[in-house]
Parts: sequence; C-alpha cells; structure tokens
Amino acid sequence: MKQQKAKEQNAAQVELSPGEWKLMNRLWDNAPRTITQLVSDLAGDTGWSKHTVITMLNRLEAKGAVRYEEAGRAKAYFPAVEREGVALNETESLLERVYGGSLGLLVNAFVQQKGITEQEREELLRILERADPKKGG
Repeated sequence: MKQQKAKEQNAAQVELSPGEWKLMNRLWDNAPRTITQLVSDLAGDTGWSKHTVITMLNRLEAKGAVRYEEAGRAKAYFPAVEREGVALNETESLLERVYGGSLGLLVNAFVQQKGITEQEREELLRILERADPKKGG
C-alpha cells in the first residue's frame, strides 16, 4: 500500500518527452524488460540503437519513472510510476498551458476539429451524468 502511494505521488511529478512515452508504454504493457528486449520492441517504431535506449532509461531512472533489478547478466527494467498518474499529470498540464484550465475549451476544440461519433457523444454524456453533483456523482 505504501509503495502504491509512492508510485502515485511520483507519477504526479514525472513529465515525459514523446520518446520517453514510447519506451514507458512498452514497460507498462510488458514489464520487466531488458535493454535488449526494449531495443527489439522499439526497433520497428523508432529504430533506436542500444545506446539510445540506455540513454533514455538513464533519463527515466533519474526522473524516478523506471527502476531496475539485477537479473543475472542483464538488468530487468520496470515502471516505477503508474501510467494513469503520468497521463493525468500530462493532461492537466496540457489543459492549463493550452486552454487556460478550461475543460470546455478543450472538448470544444476536439469536437470542432475532429467531429464526434454518436458512441463518443453517448460516452461523454455518461461521464457527465456520473460527475453530476445533483445526482451524487
């Protein structure tokens, strides 16, 4: 329980570059991973060399986003933060930077640019219903 709380607190402080998101998504989807496995996992998408992956892992470790355990001759890397916490942090940052904190402006921009399907509209309405304070959400 204490470790989970620490992961959530760390996630709120972690900001990831687009490349770091690629690597972290691999770890969140399939941890633990060795450097060799990560190079292979990312090869088709990024073409990164072993040295690039090592550099990225070192950066992520310094940020507190990954940790490793010795696993024989190789290190096994694990995420040290929860995906949901990092995603929420990124979303809040985007909302504040780009839309001045206005959720309405963010949603409007997406709807105006991309449109909205009936299924997405219904999903948004369900979310808003659950969040309605008059209905105990």
